[in-house]
Amino acid sequence: MSESLAENYARGGFNRSLAPGRKPALLIIDFVKAYLEKSSPLYAGVEQARTDCETLLRAARQSGIPVVHTNVVYQKGGRDGGVFFRKVPALACFELGAHPELAAFADGLEPVAGETVISKQYASAFFATSLASTLTALGVDTVLIAGLSTSGCVRASAVDCCQHGFVPVVVREAVGDRAPGPHEANLFDLQAKYAEVKPLAEVLEYLRERN
Repeated sequence: MSESLAENYARGGFNRSLAPGRKPALLIIDFVKAYLEKSSPLYAGVEQARTDCETLLRAARQSGIPVVHTNVVYQKGGRDGGVFFRKVPALACFELGAHPELAAFADGLEPVAGETVISKQYASAFFATSLASTLTALGVDTVLIAGLSTSGCVRASAVDCCQHGFVPVVVREAVGDRAPGPHEANLFDLQAKYAEVKPLAEVLEYLRERN
């Protein structure tokens, strides 16, 4: 009898748990209207993830932890997006001034005063941005990760989060993707190798315990 995927990964020594620290921050990746408007080429059907992310954001604000939002912004023509911009033509939604209605943050997930907004050009929120130094300066040891999309910017950011020495905690209900296959496959692989994938209820309890 062939072994299951879970058995194969366990035999390889994957799936060890990382304990979250006591100095978390919340990172919300690219939760903008381009993924919620059905007329957008990036529409992903992630309305429930938006609702759950709003619940997470509310709890993070109540607990007083740092909150960081990212969005994607390109100069006209996308030159600063390089190969990534050429690979994914739909990223033209984020050319500066081209589609402000799609580039705007999702309703209920807009940054408020005191929260950091980092504009990026590539998948990872850490690549060529000030995110790692900002988190380090704040004394953060754990990053709660929400946003879009699971197989793209969430995955890239979670891997880089691990590589920068922060414990990545991907909040399962607060991330989303345009198809369930890539979504579930990437959550499986992140849990196995790079991050903790935790249910929203468990993360909310973790935040309450800090108060």
